[in-house]
Amino acid sequence: MVGPNAPYRAGTAIVPELAAGAVVMRQGAILLIHELDEDRWCFPKGHVDPGESLEAAALREIQEETGLTDVKLGAEVGEASYRFFSPRREANVHKTSVYFLGESPAGTVTLERGFDAHRWATFQEARQLLTYDADRSILARAAVLARSRA
Repeated sequence: MVGPNAPYRAGTAIVPELAAGAVVMRQGAILLIHELDEDRWCFPKGHVDPGESLEAAALREIQEETGLTDVKLGAEVGEASYRFFSPRREANVHKTSVYFLGESPAGTVTLERGFDAHRWATFQEARQLLTYDADRSILARAAVLARSRA
């Protein structure tokens, strides 16, 4: 098991990891992508390269994972942190993911390998589909920001 629910090993070395992504919206719907290996619904996000800004990393990861090139980032929604043991690294990972509110006027979603489905969901549908509480917390903050923009 990988991700926020993977067993953490307190006596094992820890590696910090920074990621950036967005709650991408289109006409009031939220983009969720399904990661095949972990069987989980999530927001597009991924690692921040050395020297890269959070915004640049978020836009790059959104494009890589969804194929969307027309995303405009708005306010920072917040960050989610969790830790887990990574068998591949043989180390614990303390992951911090920073999310922005994003808007995509249109476009065809073309998923990166490793993702097998996407959905433009209402806030309520997204809350039910998201696998982790940390993502549901980000969704709740995004809902507040989206309402204040309207």
